[in-house]
Amino acid sequence: MDALEWVAVALGIANVGLLIRRSIWNYPFGIAMVSIYSIIFFDAKLYSEAALQIFFLIIQIYGWTRWHAVQRDEGAIDVRWSSPVMLAICALGTAFLAVAIGSAMDRFTDAAAPYPDAFIAAASVSAQILMVMRRVENWVYWIVIDIGAIWLFYTRDLTATSGLYAVFLIMASIGLWQWTKSCEPRAA
Repeated sequence: MDALEWVAVALGIANVGLLIRRSIWNYPFGIAMVSIYSIIFFDAKLYSEAALQIFFLIIQIYGWTRWHAVQRDEGAIDVRWSSPVMLAICALGTAFLAVAIGSAMDRFTDAAAPYPDAFIAAASVSAQILMVMRRVENWVYWIVIDIGAIWLFYTRDLTATSGLYAVFLIMASIGLWQWTKSCEPRAA
C-alpha cells in the first residue's frame, strides 16, 4: 500500500498546484487522486474519508464541467468572494453533517476516529462546493481541514498522507493569497 499512497500523494500535489493557478487541468489529477484514496482510506478504517472520496469523484467531474463553462478564451478562471449568507449556510451545514456522520460511524462501524474523521469529511464537502463555485473562502476551509488531517492521518500510520496534508497546508495558504490577489475587493 505504501507505493499506492505515494502515487496518490504525487497526484494530490499536482492537483492542488494546478488549482492554486486556477487551471482547469487540476481536475484530471484530482479524479485520479480521489480514486486511489478511496481504497487507501477504506483499508485504514477511515470510512468517512473513504466515502468522501466518492463524493469528491462526482464533484470533481462536475467541477471540471462547470469550470470549463466559465473559462475565458485565454484559459483564466475568475474567482469571487462568498456572501455572508453563503458562509453561514456552509458553516451550519458542516456542523450538522459532521455530527450526523460522526454519530453514524460511531454507532454502526468500527471506525478508528469517527468524529474527527467526520468533521474533516463534512468540512471537505463544504470546501469542495466552495471551490467548484470558485469562492476564495474555500482555501480557509482547506487550511482548517489540513491541520486536522495532518494529525488524523499520522495517528492512523498514513505518514506519507499526513506529510501530504502538511504540504497541502502550505499550498492552501498560498492558494488563499493567490486567489485573494486575483479577486475583486469585497463590497463594503
